[in-house]
Amino acid sequence: MRNDIDNALSRREFGAASMAAGVVATAGAAQAGEATVQRAVQIKTPDGVTDAVLAAPKSGGPRPGVIWYPDALGLRPAMLEMAARLASHGYAVLVVNQFYRLRPAPVWPADLNFADPDQRAALMKAMASLSHDMLTHDAKAFVAFIDQQPEVSKTAKLGAVGLCMGGAMTIRAAAAAPDRVGAGVSFHGGGLVSDDPDSPHKLVAATKAAYHIGVAADDDEKQPDAKVKMQAALEAAGRPFTQEVYSAKHGWTVPDSPVYNEAQAERGWVAMLATYKQALG
Repeated sequence: MRNDIDNALSRREFGAASMAAGVVATAGAAQAGEATVQRAVQIKTPDGVTDAVLAAPKSGGPRPGVIWYPDALGLRPAMLEMAARLASHGYAVLVVNQFYRLRPAPVWPADLNFADPDQRAALMKAMASLSHDMLTHDAKAFVAFIDQQPEVSKTAKLGAVGLCMGGAMTIRAAAAAPDRVGAGVSFHGGGLVSDDPDSPHKLVAATKAAYHIGVAADDDEKQPDAKVKMQAALEAAGRPFTQEVYSAKHGWTVPDSPVYNEAQAERGWVAMLATYKQALG
């Protein structure tokens, strides 16, 4: 894969697509809850500046904040659509570009082909480049930023949600800012349980968050002991949690995924909202 984005969406195309997604999401949000608005933001980190989008209810004052970690395909219209839906339920949602060290969004072509060895290798290399220390520094910067936004309540705890590779980032965020992050949600999270000393399941004892861990059925088949170790870690840490294996494939929650499963995705939304209602208000 080339390092530029000549073959990807142009910045103008991405902006138009993002705006369209925001309009569609806002319309849907109005039916499910409150009308929402989105604005592009930039966040300073120890390693540079990341682009991000903040989605929040259009009116009604400060709300509990949520940091949204995208899946491996990064910040794109599908993530903005999901963030707007969550915002419609009364949250200020910050969707970050976890690959900002590589380039601003869109990081990958819209038609990225996992079957192409070169494209897949580039994606995997980018994912592997994000160390625990990098993600911890990023999380602290994201927390500091979202706490400064007028849309965000300073008295309510923050939430975090991550999809795919973002699931592990959710727990790292809770460990990086335990006094602020009060709830973490992971859907088809990758790398939650490993032998690494900084494996997310080993970090939950350093957190003060409640959790919902949504596991894809095919991920569970590949690593059946992961849910057992995660449950043991959460119980040992005394953290409130729910954990569930969903009858769906990895990526089932994301509308632009080829394995999107609407019925199981809706179950996930119910679980996420219940977790946030209990832990964030």
